[in-house]
Amino acid sequence: MSDDLPGGAISSRPLRFYWVLDVSGSMAGEKIGQLNFAIREALPAMRDVAQGNPHASVEVKVLEFSSGARWLSASPIPLDDFSWSDVSAEGITDMGEALSMMAKELAIDNMPTRSLPPVVVLVTDGQPTDNFQKGLDELMAERWGQKSVRVGIAIGADADLDVLQKFIGTTEFKPLRAVNAPDLTMYIRWVSTQVLTSASSPASQAPSDFNAEPTPMDMLPPAPVPVDGAPGVW
Repeated sequence: MSDDLPGGAISSRPLRFYWVLDVSGSMAGEKIGQLNFAIREALPAMRDVAQGNPHASVEVKVLEFSSGARWLSASPIPLDDFSWSDVSAEGITDMGEALSMMAKELAIDNMPTRSLPPVVVLVTDGQPTDNFQKGLDELMAERWGQKSVRVGIAIGADADLDVLQKFIGTTEFKPLRAVNAPDLTMYIRWVSTQVLTSASSPASQAPSDFNAEPTPMDMLPPAPVPVDGAPGVW
């Protein structure tokens, strides 16, 4: 295409944004309700960010896990066409299976050409009930798994921060802990906008060569800080 020739216009590159959501029984009640609210309410701002950057074409796909893991759509959905359908909570916490499914999703043959590093946001309130390490090893064995922008959000005091830190893969960025509804809303909006902005910025428009791409985790903006004195209810 002419856009790819020297001197041609800069064509947009695909950027896939993945929600990986714990919908186990411990999420039932206020936690799952607030998660649904936060993602739904963040969508307009997420679209504004994407529309402001013609360099990237954003698609969204959602993976939920409890007793097993399930994709909520067969294929990634263009952000302009994406709408949120509330998820419900029951079952155990098969996080390892979810990461194994993410590994298959990010296999080279399954990703679009000229793709930007995908964003993978893992949200959980508990501890894996299956083989988390196996799933993580499979994810990190994929080149796009290694190059992905990985953010972990812990909901409440029982979430396993060590597991989320391993998922993130660098001590330079810590898991985000939401101890109440305002925290969760703030963090969901931050990953939907600020992280998306960094991942889709012109600075990340290097040739789609694994050795030429910048290190995605280095592009993350500073995380927001919870408001002092906010009550912890989870």
